[in-house]
Amino acid sequence: MDIFEAEIKSLRDELNRHNYNYYVLNAPTISDKEFDEKMKRLETLEAEHKEFADPLSPTQRVGSDLTPGFAQVEHERPMLSLSNTYSIEEVEDFIRRTKSALHDEGNLQIVGEMKFDGTSISIIYEKGRMVRAVTRGDGIRGDDVTVNVKTIRSIPLVLQGNDYPDKFEVRGEILMPWKSFDELNKEREYNEEPLLANPRNAAAGTLKTLNPAEVARRGLDAYFYYLLGDNLPFTTHYDSLSALRKWGFKVSDAVRLMSTVEEVKQFIDYWDVERKKLEIATDGLVFKVNDFRQQRFLGNTAKSPRWAIAYKFQAERALTKLKFVSFETGRMGVITPVANLEPVLLSGTVVKRASLHNEDIIRQLDIHDNDYVYVEKGGEIIPKIVGVDKSKRCGTSKPIEFVKKCPVCGSTLVRNEGEAAWICPNRYGCRPQITGKIEHFVGRKMMNIDGIGEETVEQLYSVGLVKNIADIYNLTYDSLTLKGGIGELTAKRIIRGIETSKSVPFERVVYSLSIPNVGETVAKKLAFATGSMDALSSSTVDELVSIDEIGETIAESVVSFFKEQRNIDIVNRLKEAGLQMAVSETAKAAVSDRLAGKSIVISGVFEHHSRDEYKKLIELNGGKNTSSISKKTDFVFAGANMGPSKLEKAKALGIPVVNEDEFLKMIEQ
Repeated sequence: MDIFEAEIKSLRDELNRHNYNYYVLNAPTISDKEFDEKMKRLETLEAEHKEFADPLSPTQRVGSDLTPGFAQVEHERPMLSLSNTYSIEEVEDFIRRTKSALHDEGNLQIVGEMKFDGTSISIIYEKGRMVRAVTRGDGIRGDDVTVNVKTIRSIPLVLQGNDYPDKFEVRGEILMPWKSFDELNKEREYNEEPLLANPRNAAAGTLKTLNPAEVARRGLDAYFYYLLGDNLPFTTHYDSLSALRKWGFKVSDAVRLMSTVEEVKQFIDYWDVERKKLEIATDGLVFKVNDFRQQRFLGNTAKSPRWAIAYKFQAERALTKLKFVSFETGRMGVITPVANLEPVLLSGTVVKRASLHNEDIIRQLDIHDNDYVYVEKGGEIIPKIVGVDKSKRCGTSKPIEFVKKCPVCGSTLVRNEGEAAWICPNRYGCRPQITGKIEHFVGRKMMNIDGIGEETVEQLYSVGLVKNIADIYNLTYDSLTLKGGIGELTAKRIIRGIETSKSVPFERVVYSLSIPNVGETVAKKLAFATGSMDALSSSTVDELVSIDEIGETIAESVVSFFKEQRNIDIVNRLKEAGLQMAVSETAKAAVSDRLAGKSIVISGVFEHHSRDEYKKLIELNGGKNTSSISKKTDFVFAGANMGPSKLEKAKALGIPVVNEDEFLKMIEQ
């Protein structure tokens, strides 16, 4: 063996072992620095000796930037779903039915496991190497997501040991741990993107991302719970799980072998409490017949195996004390009441705060000082208060009173007729409104100025460098580092980001201005309908209302915004700084009314443009993007690998399905 080939093989084996120690056992044996040095050495050797390339090398886990759409693959064995139960009585009934069906098939042993709240995956291994990873899909066919699964570091690319079958299938759950989920939502919140509802949706969405580098960045994890194959060297499910651990797979420590109903009850009672301490989302337990021979005897129904059942936990709810209610002023002046609570553990995270939304919600819940309140998460990221335990209420406690003045600037609040929110009217003198608008302006979907986050905005505002969005374009490297106290590298990033922002399209400039009631979609409509900032700023209410989907409230907000001289001054300064103040000629050329009034559902993977680019083309041609198929849908724009359920629904409702070439011809591109 060549000396370099030997070193490459040795490094790969060592790094795979360290990955297993770190991501599966959670017991690293070397420092991060040592690991990185070994990885760098391997990367160098592989670059110099491409003849020894291996797609399963540890260096390949980061993923390339782009990959084509996922191909659909038929499962070698159908991936059935489990029957659900919600009470111990139903679990007892399952055990009783199973014993009855087995007759004299021997004693019954049950394996209890955690039911992970993620997305199912099937992985094929041959000769100890990962071959293919496929999502559950419809149970018969799934998407080949091998390229993304390779980036998940707790999943072995090459197995440990040498006593595994030549070929087998392992099934498990791809998860997003609470820590990764919270970090992702903080990032989305900062970018003013919709928050992800729960780790399950986040994991499923991430796994289907067409950018493996992004998948690698999001910190997915995986647990495995079932081994399938011909002539397996085991007779029981419990033994097969032990083997999976030995080969390098992450298997839950919650697995327990049981023989009696009483043991099953104890298992349920224990995990109903302890699961809340886990770092991953769970929504129940699974009980399986241990003996493979008994499993084969019991067989399956059309939808689920007769030898397994899922027990679902109730939505998580906790009772905790309300310490006080704080009132916070947002970017648009809306005052949000927030319940500050005695810390309570829910769905793997400690909850200390929960939004009460508005005064009406406080009244409906009838919340008093120092009440004990029920907080529910149920897998959702945003905790909510769902009730009050009035039996614990102190007789002298008083109802929570909504503030009458802004908690920051002291301005008297106003409430528009028919609306629930109280608003601070001091738009140009209230600090959180000013800094909030600056944060919005620099966000990813707006001007996307790298290096400026919430803390940096507060810092620049405090020292007087940035008092409004136009001041950003007066920043220099010296002012950032000397007066702003910003680090040299960050300052350089900010200056680069400011320069790059001057090429951001006009519709995003409109969105970045924080015009009341003008969100991303409305900003696009206004930008393309008026064509320029001059035309938009001089438009009347009647002219704006004539634009499709622009009502009086939005029109009046726009007109009111541009009546304010300080807003005109800011826009003029942005114009002088070189921002795009009109729709580009390229964008104009794409605008038409060919899809005017049409509601379109887009699904699948495309060849000529990305899905986001097609959505923009739909809007530019007057169409409306919708997410779900209904009788109001005009047609479905289908790419490769369109979901079978959507296709069936379209057929059932008689809605036309248009392919990529037909669509491009439709808009004459």
